[in-house]
Amino acid sequence: MLNAQLYGISVNWDDIPATEVRPGVRRKVYATDEVLFAWHELAVGMDLNPHHHDDFDQLVLILGGRCNYYVDGVPHPMGPGSLLLVPRGAAHYIEPTEGPCINVDVFAPPRADFLPHAWRPGQG
Repeated sequence: MLNAQLYGISVNWDDIPATEVRPGVRRKVYATDEVLFAWHELAVGMDLNPHHHDDFDQLVLILGGRCNYYVDGVPHPMGPGSLLLVPRGAAHYIEPTEGPCINVDVFAPPRADFLPHAWRPGQG
């Protein structure tokens, strides 16, 4: 149970180490038992990664930079403060246009393949 490890613990994104997922993509993950946040720093010109999720919706928040976020082939221009809900099953990907583009994805329930990378108290 993740929640028992996290109650009463405050952490700043700046204190969570980033992992390079692929060239131009860095990720930080914070998860509870119910929800997962995935912070991404995305470089203009990175390889695009069209994909879909059959088991959950994805909530996207852009914190910095600019991008086009494609859902089922439709581009959505986004900048700081923009939110977009990607429905389960929809093909989607992000294309940074000004960077770095900082994007936070929210997954509820937590995305199982990201859980092993989630920050835990006592980590750097």
